[in-house]
Amino acid sequence: MTGFIVRRILQAVLVVLGVMALMFLLVHLVPGGEARAVLGPRATAVAIKEFVKQNNLNLPIWDQFVRYVANLARMRLGRAPTYNQTVASLIALRLPRTLILVGSATLLALIVAIPLGIYQVVRRNKPEDYVATGLAFLGYSAPVFGIGILLILWFAVDLHLFSPEGPQGGGALNAFSQPAAMVLPVVTLSVITIASFSRYMRSSMMETMTEDFIRTARAKGVQPRRVLYVHALRNALIPIVTLLGLTLPTIVSGAVLTESVFNYPGMGLLAVDAAFRVDVPTLLGVTFVITLATVAGNLLADVLYAVVDPRIRYG
Repeated sequence: MTGFIVRRILQAVLVVLGVMALMFLLVHLVPGGEARAVLGPRATAVAIKEFVKQNNLNLPIWDQFVRYVANLARMRLGRAPTYNQTVASLIALRLPRTLILVGSATLLALIVAIPLGIYQVVRRNKPEDYVATGLAFLGYSAPVFGIGILLILWFAVDLHLFSPEGPQGGGALNAFSQPAAMVLPVVTLSVITIASFSRYMRSSMMETMTEDFIRTARAKGVQPRRVLYVHALRNALIPIVTLLGLTLPTIVSGAVLTESVFNYPGMGLLAVDAAFRVDVPTLLGVTFVITLATVAGNLLADVLYAVVDPRIRYG
């Protein structure tokens, strides 16, 4: 187990270094160079020369990369010209808001998807199963921004039940003080996750119900509800642990669109604004933090999979 964790950590480090190298390469491929991208098309030659000197862009490429990696390791992500503050301070303000949105959507998805998957197994090949399967495919294939816009039109514009935008202003905890404003963003982000998790839960539950220990429990006269909710459910939930880590990139990418639709001031909206304003330091800083979160989520899923299932032994 220890050897497996060490190997996975080394693999995670290599992935992060690879992303760093790609980000570094993309910066140098920006039309006009990083200086022109940051300072804008109207920047004078004197201003560009001073920017190049201050940011060590006149050094050899390998020296620039070493300094770049060292700065990222110390979370020195540069300064955001659009916001006139450091990228690290921007991310520190926006990241907790995105974590609240993603965490709430994931929790809602688990609360809905797990019972839905179990219900489909109980009503397998019945009309209810077919309807739930159809809705799951519809939710899985629908674009996140389309779902968000439809929810705004129905529940904010027509029915006036919820706010058309997410909580504004204040700190991250301000989201809890405006629960009505969080409903539509959380539901929007959770729809695709519910569709995915429910399908996996149904498949995992059906596979578990065919195992020998289930047949043994039934032969011993164990009540059907106990077989389903005690013996089968515990084992069927194991793949969901891994799925949580593997779907983290999908959830985060969905958060980018969700935050844009609902004007929710999180990391996703920050990335979109930075892209439109050609704010290279902010965009690269957000990309780096999202990469770290994705790699950490996958690593945690691998470790938890071995913890929750004692039968798993990594050699």
